[in-house]
Amino acid sequence: MDSRLRTELWTSWASLLRSYAAAHGLNSRHHAVVEVGADEITLRVAGRWLRFTHDLVEDSEGNRSSFSLEEDGTVKLNGNTQEMDLAAEVLAREMMHSES
Repeated sequence: MDSRLRTELWTSWASLLRSYAAAHGLNSRHHAVVEVGADEITLRVAGRWLRFTHDLVEDSEGNRSSFSLEEDGTVKLNGNTQEMDLAAEVLAREMMHSES
């Protein structure tokens, strides 16, 4: 994948996570923080977190899955492909509304 496209997709993924976490935060008692770096994005909610690298997602409970952003704007998470915005919405909702 071209490095410019990879950077754009990475930035878009972080933005989607941030936006959906903020939206779900309107109906949650928690506040989300999204930390973005060149090689790592972390979504923190209360004492829990999801950490994304270019090929892996792991959570504060010790779970790890494969992760990749695809050239067509989809996300491949643990072998399943879906639209980037739908994946970000589901993950943000799960983080914002599950008990810590």
